[in-house]
Amino acid sequence: MIIPHYSSPLRIPVPAALIRNTCEAPTGGCINAKKDHRIKVNNIKLLLRSLVLVGCVFSSQMSYAEPQQKDAELSGFHAVILGVVEGITEYLPVSSTGHLLLTKEILELGRDTENGDAENRQDTALNAYLVCIQFGAILAILFVCANRFKKITQGIFFKDPEGRRMLTNLIIAISPAILAGLLLEGLIKQYLFGVNPVIAGWAFGGVFIIVISYYFKMAGRKLNTGTALEDLAVRQALVIGIAQCIAMWPGISRSLATILGGIFAGLSMAAAVEFSFLLGALTLTAATAYDILKHGSLMLAEIKLIPMLIGLLFAFLTAVASVKWMIRYLSRYGLELFGYYRITIAAIAFFIYGK
Repeated sequence: MIIPHYSSPLRIPVPAALIRNTCEAPTGGCINAKKDHRIKVNNIKLLLRSLVLVGCVFSSQMSYAEPQQKDAELSGFHAVILGVVEGITEYLPVSSTGHLLLTKEILELGRDTENGDAENRQDTALNAYLVCIQFGAILAILFVCANRFKKITQGIFFKDPEGRRMLTNLIIAISPAILAGLLLEGLIKQYLFGVNPVIAGWAFGGVFIIVISYYFKMAGRKLNTGTALEDLAVRQALVIGIAQCIAMWPGISRSLATILGGIFAGLSMAAAVEFSFLLGALTLTAATAYDILKHGSLMLAEIKLIPMLIGLLFAFLTAVASVKWMIRYLSRYGLELFGYYRITIAAIAFFIYGK
């Protein structure tokens, strides 16, 4: 699996180097911005329409008094929906895993019923695919942050000291998640891959965002101050890595945990957001590779290849748009809205699915 004056809490000032063609700038940033940096009305309309669609889907579920058996097979339509949900939510502080698990519930995929082992195999394959579909979002970050990853690649061969330092920090930051994942993966999927834990994660994360926003507002802290990404220290990378482990609880959000972890470690918001992107790509690659090695044959046996590829494609396309939109939105409005969104969707989900 990352910005000088502002008036609202958690507003992200974007440095001039990032506003200019930062993929070519010395900092090697992720966003290739144009001269007009205002958020386009179409992007806002797209977000609103997406939220309305989510609301409509929620509402439609309320008409069913009795639970229905879920579909045994992932169709192309299901894959498109899952891919769009993954791409939009992966790098936003709203928890992509939580949205995917809830979408799986809404689409009635892989319900554990009396059919026994056959449905357990399907559910295991679907849960593994919900991890592997993140590969589309990984490709999106590789595409958007191509120059940054080029520097990191050059650092591997000792041609770029800055890229080598960045690679070192990324390895340090991902280490806690790898260790925790290997130790707790079974328990997490057994007890936390469900609607109720996701609702709790959404609610907790939403309240935390609002509290932190209020704290920064009262403290008058300026988020444009702090360590730049190029000056990231090993200790700071480790703090971010430990914070990322909290996001193993579905609903918390890896993006939220790493961004706030970076801020508390002393990074500027710009550095925290970009490092979150870079670390996300590395973390998601590790998680995807692990699930492919462990459940790859099961996924191919239970899920058709074409729908899986369709999901990856739509995850990539929507993640590219989401990442670019996220930087521009956060630079103008901040994180607070996502806190209210998380609380709202947690309340709606609890009303419909809470037990």
